[in-house]
Amino acid sequence: MRKKIVLAAMGVLFMGFYSQAQVVIKPAIGINTTDFSKDPGTGEFKGRVGYQIGGSVAIGKKVYFEPGIYYVKKTTEYVTENTPGLEDQDFNISGIRIPLTVGFNLLGNAGSPVSLRGFGGVSAFFLADIKDLDKDDFNTASWGTYLGLGVDFSILFVEASYEWSLTNVQKNIETIDIGKSRSLFAHAGVRIPIGTK
Repeated sequence: MRKKIVLAAMGVLFMGFYSQAQVVIKPAIGINTTDFSKDPGTGEFKGRVGYQIGGSVAIGKKVYFEPGIYYVKKTTEYVTENTPGLEDQDFNISGIRIPLTVGFNLLGNAGSPVSLRGFGGVSAFFLADIKDLDKDDFNTASWGTYLGLGVDFSILFVEASYEWSLTNVQKNIETIDIGKSRSLFAHAGVRIPIGTK
């Protein structure tokens, strides 16, 4: 009985928060670049331009919570350093990224023509495909944390964030350890308010 009362109270509080919060749907498209934290002795990794497409839902005003989902393609080039028998290799990784963001409006508000936001959070990346390499050698899921800035221009927005992976890219690191991924994301989109202001 006590459990039901607590759950009902939490439900009422959540609905009260939701009814007062501003809700903004944010479809977006953007680019990214990714490299790895460790370079083998025979060469180095260089980030190349990839892309992402998806969207998020921002809930709140001054402080907001923003879950999202994106299809992401990351491209990193492994460049050998004059090593006979080794060729440059591209890591073309694609998958689903789910960021969970907490943000704060630093300058301006929902009614301002221009506003600045700071944000951070945690993310999950679920590997869908890796071209020309054995997918079984890589972790299916990886976790990360990130920080970023966003600027809103009326109904448009641009954002940039830097993400640090918390897990290794590959499963077996006995032969070669490339470490963790580090990614820079930039995207732009449209803000569609559907909540109260």
